[in-house]
Amino acid sequence: MPGKSTTMENLPDIHSNNVRSYLDREEIILDTIAQIMKDFGMFGVEIEYSGSIEDAYDKLHRQLVGQIDHLMNSNADLLMSILYQVDISQRDIDRTQAEFPFYNHVEIIAHQIIFRDLKKVLFRRYFSGKS
Repeated sequence: MPGKSTTMENLPDIHSNNVRSYLDREEIILDTIAQIMKDFGMFGVEIEYSGSIEDAYDKLHRQLVGQIDHLMNSNADLLMSILYQVDISQRDIDRTQAEFPFYNHVEIIAHQIIFRDLKKVLFRRYFSGKS
């Protein structure tokens, strides 16, 4: 109908290259960290977080890089299960690699995990009416 806006117009406009800009509010950061901890915890992989929100992306990214690197070398099947749970495809990884050519493969996967779980948090908040 003319003059009526659809609910989809105000969806969060999150892309792989603007993740940091969404990690600017404590509740978003904490919800994203909780989602990552939940996704990894389902497979017995512990993610720890200090509770500090300063440089949240960098701290979380470094920790995920360490966990992913360890899983790649010790249990690739478990890593694949986690990536499936988080909903990361090879296409997502390839696209992110093109956007971040300075990241290595493990750093790309870590970034993609943060991106996907942040996206889950933002959409959940959007559809629940929270801002």
